[in-house]
Amino acid sequence: MTVTDTGPVRPRRGRLRVTPWFVMTLLATLLALFSLHYLRPGMPDGFFVQIDVYRQHAFWLLLHVVGGVVALAIGPWQFLSGLRRRRPRLHRWLGRAYVAAVAAGSFGGMYMAFLAFGGTLTQTSFLLLSMLWFGATWIAVGRVLDGDIAAHRRWMVRSYALTFAAVTLRLWLLGLGAVLPLEVAYQAASWLAWVPNLIFAECLLRRRDRSPVAMRNRHAV
Repeated sequence: MTVTDTGPVRPRRGRLRVTPWFVMTLLATLLALFSLHYLRPGMPDGFFVQIDVYRQHAFWLLLHVVGGVVALAIGPWQFLSGLRRRRPRLHRWLGRAYVAAVAAGSFGGMYMAFLAFGGTLTQTSFLLLSMLWFGATWIAVGRVLDGDIAAHRRWMVRSYALTFAAVTLRLWLLGLGAVLPLEVAYQAASWLAWVPNLIFAECLLRRRDRSPVAMRNRHAV
């Protein structure tokens, strides 16, 4: 604390910065915690029109849920450059856990896609989502094993954009469910959950490529 002619001046307390990363992490963490209710014995609640299907195919559903929960929770922290620099070993182990979680979640998702509510339109969307989710993550792993860190990071952005579809699906359902019949809202949300995410990810990557830092790095090579 310092003193001026008008009296003591208290130092300003640090304010919580509400950044896009913070909002993404908060939403992902909240959904991951909420989804744990599927792990309750007997699965007493869930998506009411599908609860019987979920109980009959509990193994595949839980494979999808657990994989998605872990991937949702871990993913945002992998984008922190400070963590990558100061804790490279932690970054690598979290990356391995993320890849394992996506593998489990995507295979569970592929199976459950054929049973999804909403018919062929929804089932096709969720099947494509699960396949692309696995594919993007697998390519990211291949790129880092080849030593191409820049390409690895690009593919991980795409991978997490698809992981985050679990969040955007619920957000779209909240809005569409208020004005459309449930089945129609679910069909539309099943596509809106991940297609705009991928478009946004590509726009973000292109914007980074045009940034002054990226341009300088390319000219320096």
